[in-house]
Amino acid sequence: MPAIVLIGAQWGDEGKGKATDLLGSRVDYVVKFNGGNNAGHTVVVGDEKYALHLLPSGILSPDVVPVIANGVVVDIEVLFHELDALGARGVDVSRLLVSANAHVITQYHRTLDKVTERFLGKRQIGTTGRGIGPAYADKINRVGIRIQDIFDENILRQKVEGALDQKNHLLVKIYNRRAIGVDEVVNDLLSYADRLRPMVADTGLVLNQALEAGKTVLFEGGQATMLDVDHGTYPFVTSSNATSGGAATGSGVAPNRIDRVIAVVKAYTTRVGAGPFPTELHDESGEFLRSKGFEFGTTTGRPRRTGWYDAPVARYSARVNGVTDFVLTKLDVLTGLEKIPVCVAYDVDGTRVEEVPVSQSDFHHAVPIYEEFPGWSEDITGVRTFEELPQNARDYVLALEAMSGSRMSAIGVGPDREAILQRYDLLG
Repeated sequence: MPAIVLIGAQWGDEGKGKATDLLGSRVDYVVKFNGGNNAGHTVVVGDEKYALHLLPSGILSPDVVPVIANGVVVDIEVLFHELDALGARGVDVSRLLVSANAHVITQYHRTLDKVTERFLGKRQIGTTGRGIGPAYADKINRVGIRIQDIFDENILRQKVEGALDQKNHLLVKIYNRRAIGVDEVVNDLLSYADRLRPMVADTGLVLNQALEAGKTVLFEGGQATMLDVDHGTYPFVTSSNATSGGAATGSGVAPNRIDRVIAVVKAYTTRVGAGPFPTELHDESGEFLRSKGFEFGTTTGRPRRTGWYDAPVARYSARVNGVTDFVLTKLDVLTGLEKIPVCVAYDVDGTRVEEVPVSQSDFHHAVPIYEEFPGWSEDITGVRTFEELPQNARDYVLALEAMSGSRMSAIGVGPDREAILQRYDLLG
């Protein structure tokens, strides 16, 4: 049975939770392989809305095993808060598995994230301040704390002492903040050990055994392609690999086990935080997309920057990730527009450029070249087949498909769980 990677094709917030939920009844495991609680999924089930930040959205499917894999950085306080909130609403959270090799976000990571961002002033990256970047930096610098360390107090204390020896100098002498005590951090982490222990597993082994047993595994990426630390709009990116390749390193499942790569893309474009965004709108059209699409961050509540669909970004995503299928979301938000512009290329210093420029300077200065498509006024939220869509909506989808590098296999037409139509089988 297949291993499927599901990632965002733009700058995040594309609706990956809806796509995961669409596949939920047909998969056995849903794996979060990167990031932390710096991004969120909003999933609507009937009249219930669930905002998930750290947990895989498969937690809402009763027959799915949700997995937090080794590539994730885990804020344990947030983990238990989310589990408790879901449990209070009747969701069974007992199936969750957490990798012993996942790294832990500590209080000093959160503190450093916030003071460092403030220190940057006008050069701020736009982080969420949740300690994600500093935790990944410690991982790469080999001074990180892993989940398994919490079950050995001596090792935990040694690692915290080593980390704080440097970080307290930075906090006190550079940022004029108080030093953080070793006991304070160690006791906080140890307080979670008993509750955490039953969830912890060798998740790489579990997932490989599941695939060998014929199970279907879905790898759910946090953030999105244009926020990938290697392939995104660096330095305005996240601290992990949000592209399909990150699913292998972030889970312990080999890349040749992956059968399909599904990328979620909005019918327009949004991003949160600083960085280049060629199609960004600063007029009433941008506000229309923001208000009608309810474009506010699931995790932060920040208003999202909005713009028209960017075909070069979609093509870039298709190439970098090896996309086999796109899921197009929020088509309904465009209802009522007389004309819908689509960015088909860029003007960079008088030269037409068909692809995302490799130079960040060029991308910052890229001016979108638009092609306009006629809009539609019919309500499409109740449509469940492609043929039922208004002709102009079908033409718009087909035009995006032709520009974007892979087929549009499913289309979201409303906020409800069932408001999605499939043109092609995502698992076929």
